[in-house]
Amino acid sequence: METGIDFVQSLQSDMSVNILACLNDPADVVHAGSVSRLWHHFVITNGLSKQLCLRRFPQLSRIARITEPDWITTEEANGIGSNNTSWDILKRDHNVYASLLQAITTLNSSQSECIGYAVSASSTDRFPSESIVNTLTTRDRYLNRPSYWSSKGHADPDASETLIYKLKADLCVITEINVQPFEAYFQTGEPIYSAKSVRFRLGHPKISYENDILQVPQELPADDKFIWTYTSEVYPMVQENRLQQFKLPEPVLCIGGYLQIELLGRVQRQQGDDLFYICVCHVKALGRPLCPAFDIEILDPSGKFMLRYNPEVFRWMLQSFSEDSNMSPVSSEEEVVEHVGLMGFLVGDYHPGIEVMEWDDDDEMDDPVQPY
Repeated sequence: METGIDFVQSLQSDMSVNILACLNDPADVVHAGSVSRLWHHFVITNGLSKQLCLRRFPQLSRIARITEPDWITTEEANGIGSNNTSWDILKRDHNVYASLLQAITTLNSSQSECIGYAVSASSTDRFPSESIVNTLTTRDRYLNRPSYWSSKGHADPDASETLIYKLKADLCVITEINVQPFEAYFQTGEPIYSAKSVRFRLGHPKISYENDILQVPQELPADDKFIWTYTSEVYPMVQENRLQQFKLPEPVLCIGGYLQIELLGRVQRQQGDDLFYICVCHVKALGRPLCPAFDIEILDPSGKFMLRYNPEVFRWMLQSFSEDSNMSPVSSEEEVVEHVGLMGFLVGDYHPGIEVMEWDDDDEMDDPVQPY
């Protein structure tokens, strides 16, 4: 910087992209786009916000196309000519990926329950009194009756079971899943029917079953009707009557809105028939739905999907989140990015310590960068 040499201008494009692709903080990508008109165009043209988004959430590599509300598309079509349509698409994609990353990282700091309803269990001992639906209540008793799901008995202690749930949105960020084994307080010795371990999968229905999921009997297995795009590590469970918390190593983006809980192995025999059972009284999935600002539609069996983005709803979501958050005074740019949001940086609403530059896309792009 002392010599005023601009490596974006001096080096080959591929080399400059490799250098800027090392940026891991969304704020750094935004700062890079604010250095000069040349850098502004370079960041957008080379899709650096998209690259950062895909590095953090590889599932997004299956985006086939991005759509926005018809009224936005109409306004853009009335205001752009054939010469700069490609540039406007690049700008659109830059903002969409940056906004998506902002929604994932910022909104996710305020977690909520993400399970919408129960879909099916691989087996059910007594249906409907021991249905998977019971796992969505927070207590082990309801209307003075025990509330839990129970598998069928099995002689093999290594036999597994699965529970499938629909999340509240087709696009969710999941950070933690909680499972509470059931303590049979009405049986001698109050045994706890825990699994040995647990594993989680996230995904979407196969195209051929997309409209039939609600018709699946809750007491029958439905695992073959889904494509699981994420599989967690195996977590050990303890034979204790408490809500056991399983935090994922990194936030996971669920594309399609379905969660499978795989219960591996059995530890408790029932005295009456000497068979092993697994019983669960409560399940939670913590994270954040990204709808209605973002939504998806699976397009083909390979898992390619269309991403729908509504910028007005997204801004409303950020504003609501900001108003609901009890924010402390902000003293650093990193905290500003966290609280104000990347979208605020992108649209130029908040640049602490940086002079906001309004670029005219028709201006010449060979202006050298000025050292700070």
